[in-house]
Amino acid sequence: MSLPPEKASELKQIIHNHLIKMNIHGKIRDVLAETVREDLDPGHSSLSEEDFLRALQRRGIVDDVMKDLHFSKEVPDTELGLQNSPKPATHFIDKDPTKLKKTNMDPARRYLYLQVLGGKAFLEHLQEPEPLPGQVCSTFTLYLHFRNQRFHSKPVPCACEPDLQEGFLLEIHREGLGDGSKMADATTMLSICDPVHLVLIKRDASSETTLVSSYFLDWRTVLSSPSGKTSVAVELLGVGSECKVTAGVLNMSLDLYPPLSEVLSPDIITTQQSLERQKTAEKERLFLVYAKQWWREFLEIRQANQSKLVKIFAQDENGVNRPVCSYVRVLRAGRLLESPRQAARFVSLLGLEKAPVVGGGGGGKQEQWCSLLAFLCRNKGDCEDHATLLCSLLLGFGLDAYVCVGTKPKSLAHTWVMTRGTDSTITFWESLTAHRYLHQAIDPDAPPLAPQPRPSYPYRTIGCVFNHRAFLANCQPSDAVELCSFDFHNQSQWKAMSEEAVGSVCSPGSTTSLPPLPPLCGPSLEPSAASNQLELELRYLVVEHRKDLGLATVWDDHLSYVLSSALAAYELERCTGTSCGNEEFQDAVRRAVPDGHTFKGFPIHFLHHNARRAFATCLRSPFCDEIVCCRGDHVRLAVRVRVFAYPESACAVWVMFACKYRSVL
Repeated sequence: MSLPPEKASELKQIIHNHLIKMNIHGKIRDVLAETVREDLDPGHSSLSEEDFLRALQRRGIVDDVMKDLHFSKEVPDTELGLQNSPKPATHFIDKDPTKLKKTNMDPARRYLYLQVLGGKAFLEHLQEPEPLPGQVCSTFTLYLHFRNQRFHSKPVPCACEPDLQEGFLLEIHREGLGDGSKMADATTMLSICDPVHLVLIKRDASSETTLVSSYFLDWRTVLSSPSGKTSVAVELLGVGSECKVTAGVLNMSLDLYPPLSEVLSPDIITTQQSLERQKTAEKERLFLVYAKQWWREFLEIRQANQSKLVKIFAQDENGVNRPVCSYVRVLRAGRLLESPRQAARFVSLLGLEKAPVVGGGGGGKQEQWCSLLAFLCRNKGDCEDHATLLCSLLLGFGLDAYVCVGTKPKSLAHTWVMTRGTDSTITFWESLTAHRYLHQAIDPDAPPLAPQPRPSYPYRTIGCVFNHRAFLANCQPSDAVELCSFDFHNQSQWKAMSEEAVGSVCSPGSTTSLPPLPPLCGPSLEPSAASNQLELELRYLVVEHRKDLGLATVWDDHLSYVLSSALAAYELERCTGTSCGNEEFQDAVRRAVPDGHTFKGFPIHFLHHNARRAFATCLRSPFCDEIVCCRGDHVRLAVRVRVFAYPESACAVWVMFACKYRSVL
């Protein structure tokens, strides 16, 4: 069997790297010296190649080489549905956790193989019982992000020593123009300060997620290892109020492929890390000095400014104070989201959860703004997380977007998003619901009988607005939203921070303390399969529920299918704000329901696809209970499910229960 030239060179490179990793040259020199010294008879004038090979075999060198080389049958790309590509995939999520995927390694590129070798000292789970086979239990999942590549581990049962055994192949690519295909050398890799962001998520038996830890791993210690391999024990700290408490320890090994021909000394790496920390600390110190001076000037403008909600810094999940502008970046979703309104719909599908407070103090809410990766992996967060993500996506779509900090009714602190049009129109975007509101300012100097616009938005006051490169505080006489003007160029109404000062600590790459921006991943659900599965489970639950009431169940499959258009129209309305297709649905229902029969329908929306939870929620509505428990003559039931998949693990689930029966007076 002959190999094409590029495959042959790739195979040679792999074997060469393997031999270097085994230090084969050193072993051969040792055997050669020993053979010449001990095994060569005085009568021999030279050592033959056969004698030397026998000496290598006798000492097990050849066996060691062959033992570590594994050859397997290659599955053609066409069978896997893959297209030939000169570049390996940079990020993906393994949708089938039981099937190992092969990846193409480019011999001209450098890779970091990060291996998780298990966890220990997760003391919160010290008394966790061993899960029985088939039992649903709490699980740990580890998520990684490194230079635009995202991966996650298989879920493993929670335990004091969780069996997290996983390997991740991370590509270390250069970023210079035209350098993307060149292999990164030691000096280049030393200058790459991007950490590996690790996020550990706990998922309980009811699929509720909890953020356990968020850790930034500096991988560059491997650059000083002669073998290209090093082991580390990563101490994971808790989050929020427990950010100083150890959550557990992960044992890891780092391998560099191919190994470096010349390694760096540990002192060089330590010096580089120290210089980066000093540079970051100095930038943050200068910004803090500037922010204090800016704040004093803002308070001197008018006395009322002291009570306005102006937020310059916010704590992340690790308890680190960061400028609020650093939580917003320009985020492009590629082909995953098609429009700003679809982006707003996606963000609204991520769950709302306020950071818990131990003991319930402080009004039951602790401030915690999450890094984007932690928010996406947990699949839920507070209103600040939703607003910063939506603002980042709207900036990616080319809009002039800002995060607004203010209050709702009852003086509850809240954040939302605002966009400014080229015609000066102001639009508010509620990130929790995807609702949009047009802002029309009320003129306080207008005559009493003059018509004034009535605000439809739920916002009462606004203290400041910000995005990735601007921070402006409201210094108008009143901070009431309906009275505000949003002319940011008017310095008597809005006091702006220096764009240069904001950029010094918030622009990408400005400091090493900024978490890198992860890309969005595609949907983790297959919509058609998820819809069919949930519909079958709901049908079973309806049949069992009616059986308990002594009622038979007859399904009308045609009526179930007719309900599809209504569910599609509901989701389209949530995405675009416009209703369409209602006339066709009503006409189809009239044709499907005979004369003298009554039709009843009940649509409901969920953010999950758990059939039992959904059915229990539906039965709490008297309208749905009336349909499911319908009694009468010639009763026919219908149920239709539509799952709409969005990026990450977000989904919109629409369910409609319906019945038709002969009206009997």
